[in-house]
Amino acid sequence: MAATKSSPSASDYLFSLVWIGAALYGAAFFLQNAYNIRLQAIDEYGPVIHEFDPYFNWRATQYLYENGAKKFFKWFDHMVWYPLGRPVGTTIYPGMQFTAVFIKNYIMGDKMSLNDICCYMPAWFGVIASFLVGCIAYEASLEGNSMTIFGVLLDALTGHYTDDAKLSTEKPTGYYKLSSYIGLYSPAIECAVFAMGFMAVVPAHLMRSVGGGYDNESVAVTAMSLTFFLWMRSLRSNQKHSYLFGMLAGVAYFYMVAAWGGYIFVLNLIGAHAALLVLLGRFNTKVYLSYTLFYVIGTSLAIQVPVVGWTPLKSLEQLAPCVVFLGYQALQYCEIMRKRNNWSRGQAWKFRIQVGLAALVALVVVVMAVTPRGYFGPISSRVRGLFVPHTKTGNPLVDSVAEHQAASQQAYWQYLHILCFLAPLGFLFMLFRFGDSASFLLVYAFAAYFFSHKMVRLILLTAPIASSLSGIAVGRLVAWCLSAFIDDNDTKNSTTKKKVDENGKPKAIKKKEKKSSSDDKFAGIAAIQNGFDEASKSTEGKIVKGIASIVILGSLYYQATGFKTYSWQISKGLSNPSIILKGQMRDGSVVTVDDYREAYWWLRDNTPADARVMAWWDYGYQITGIANRTTIADGNTWNHEHIALLGKALTGSEEEGYQIARHLADYVLVWGGGGGDDLAKSPHLARIANSVYRDHCPGDVTCRAFGFVDRQGTPSPMMERSLLYKLHSHRLRPGVEADPTKFQVVFRSKFGKVRIYKILGVSQKSKKWVEKNRECDAGGWFCPGKYPPGLNDILRKKKDFAQLEDFNRGASDEEYQKEYFENLNNPELARKKADLQRQKEGREEELKPKIISDERKVEIYSTWEDTEDTTLMWKIVSSNAVEDLERWLKQDPGAAWIRSADGRGPMWWAFESKNQDIVTILMKMGVPHTDKDKNGFSPVDLLKEA
Repeated sequence: MAATKSSPSASDYLFSLVWIGAALYGAAFFLQNAYNIRLQAIDEYGPVIHEFDPYFNWRATQYLYENGAKKFFKWFDHMVWYPLGRPVGTTIYPGMQFTAVFIKNYIMGDKMSLNDICCYMPAWFGVIASFLVGCIAYEASLEGNSMTIFGVLLDALTGHYTDDAKLSTEKPTGYYKLSSYIGLYSPAIECAVFAMGFMAVVPAHLMRSVGGGYDNESVAVTAMSLTFFLWMRSLRSNQKHSYLFGMLAGVAYFYMVAAWGGYIFVLNLIGAHAALLVLLGRFNTKVYLSYTLFYVIGTSLAIQVPVVGWTPLKSLEQLAPCVVFLGYQALQYCEIMRKRNNWSRGQAWKFRIQVGLAALVALVVVVMAVTPRGYFGPISSRVRGLFVPHTKTGNPLVDSVAEHQAASQQAYWQYLHILCFLAPLGFLFMLFRFGDSASFLLVYAFAAYFFSHKMVRLILLTAPIASSLSGIAVGRLVAWCLSAFIDDNDTKNSTTKKKVDENGKPKAIKKKEKKSSSDDKFAGIAAIQNGFDEASKSTEGKIVKGIASIVILGSLYYQATGFKTYSWQISKGLSNPSIILKGQMRDGSVVTVDDYREAYWWLRDNTPADARVMAWWDYGYQITGIANRTTIADGNTWNHEHIALLGKALTGSEEEGYQIARHLADYVLVWGGGGGDDLAKSPHLARIANSVYRDHCPGDVTCRAFGFVDRQGTPSPMMERSLLYKLHSHRLRPGVEADPTKFQVVFRSKFGKVRIYKILGVSQKSKKWVEKNRECDAGGWFCPGKYPPGLNDILRKKKDFAQLEDFNRGASDEEYQKEYFENLNNPELARKKADLQRQKEGREEELKPKIISDERKVEIYSTWEDTEDTTLMWKIVSSNAVEDLERWLKQDPGAAWIRSADGRGPMWWAFESKNQDIVTILMKMGVPHTDKDKNGFSPVDLLKEA
């Protein structure tokens, strides 16, 4: 009879099959969506590689496929960073390239071209990542995670260890028991399915995984998710040998290392979690073995990647996990000694302190011995920028990249949408369903938010954790709602079942099993929960629960539908390959703008094979990848001084730029056509040039003298003289023309997006000198080039850029860094200092006063919005900086008419601050003082209030 009671009925099996069928259908539906949403670009534009960096990845993949791994790792490319070149094989994260070649050689063969494989890989790996995120949510929702964060903290304070495996012995009932017949667990399965659904379409992941976006992150997010899942799996309760998954986590981490430099985040995150487990009192042999196996295997494999080498054991960015590893060894030794000698808690702690102090002394001695020898690597400027209070790094090259700027709340909503609300709810659920595995999500959530807030590009890292937590929230809610409609036949006998063993005999309650620190201290909460459960089983309770369930399910369906629609709309914008554009003509017709590829094809078909092309570094990858021509610089940005030389050539005077260009290039390629073209980016170029060539913008480290002086695009005198301005605006603006004795227009794209100039009078002597003076090492493949003697006069003026992290080289430039940050924080002061420096040197440049029409004044005055201009104007007026205001209005008289979102402008602020001189200036320009702001106050009213 006892056997009959414990055996499931046929209806139970049927419900189980229906339940698992629904779960499998949901997973398949979401994964299919993950694939389809990522193919929009390929469906519309075909298998085209996107953006800039993917073209380097494509070229490297092609080289690996044609030449093999041995030559790949000894590939010194002289077609890039001319004349220096780059050792590609030892400076690339090759995981994605090897994956693509493996798929081509062993899976696809002749069925698909290498180009097509590279285009489809982001979509394939996006699907895999979605599945793995579901696995993460499943692992965090298993019954082993049945503690609460509060109980764990109290256990840690009291020195008590609660075995989470013993807290989940109660059998599930009702709806939740359906999965138990087939070895699964509810609501973990629901959480997994919905986490897959969120990851499948969340824009934070789509932005790096659309078809054609052959970038490292498209593979790395999958590798990262796999590593995290296996790490969590190694900590699962109820399984004695689950720590063996720590070995697999180490292997997955190796793939992550090979795929992307973001592996540092993965390593430190797992290290931080391992440290947290110690602080929470969760350290045991299983945790020790999991982390030790992960770290030893992962690090041993990671150092095999050439670009990584020994940095995991030398770089300050990666040493914290190493310290945790050493700490684990000391802790395990202490545990072995405690068990062997049967020490009391006080004796064990005394021994731990002794071992800890000895280890600390040994560590300090080692550090002091190796530090003077330059053993430790520095913290990079990008990583350093994540920990400083401001959003700039002190490196104008890094600061020029939009992806490195801080994330705004709007950015989070754009890329996470409703996950911004669901993820915190899932986080809350997790705190009350806590465990060793689930606690990893606690660390991940805090770290992902912190770093993504500092750098908008890292919002990508929030996709897996936000999807996991949102899946946990929705999965638990849906499971609870569905349980309201499933009869619980075990309810009446639940009490009896708990007290009867498998043979039907009364079961004695063991005190040790009954007692736990968490249960004792939270008996009141448990009583409330039991009371709620009992009430929900009554007739009235079931009705209320049913109605609530319908409302919750309906609301979730409505929100999910809106999120899916939103994600597909965002995906359409993210799927734009950028190298091909859709444009609308004046007659409303839509055309395909393929100017960029046309320019590269022209270079490929109409220039000599050894032709060198000068262009801003953004386009270097595309030029070498499509045109197969030598470039001066590209997106690798490994040599700050070389990029500064390029910036000096483009933003210096036409004559100075020509004298540099003729020794380095045969052609100059310029992006035009407005938007984010070369002229719009040129202030960054000038700033980078000035960081090395300090005579470029004397007295102004941020080069405020180079740029636009008004919102109509009027160039400053320095910009107007520059080579880039002449080439960009050649015969497009009145009086602007490149010197025909130095530059010849040879190509203009159909829609004017790209222009190519042939450099006249190229120094063939310098070109031949570069080819004959490459210095190869003993291996014969590492052959960096050198600058030709013709550039010596320019190069003598440079000062190598000393970044804040270059302490090992004894290099520093505190004065430059200090002035750099001061100028960024106070741009008007920077402009004033630059003017004073020019006056001191006798280079004062007079600007002719500009006049704007009355129509333009009305247009500006009628626009109410908060902008950088309104903020700067408020600062100038409120501080009574009359000279700064006069200089600004001389260059841009329209600034006198700007108004912020509250309807106030400089006249209001002048009256409010009682700055009579500024009031007089504004009145002379015709700015009224009786108009009303948003709240009905005129400037005069503010004076009365004051």
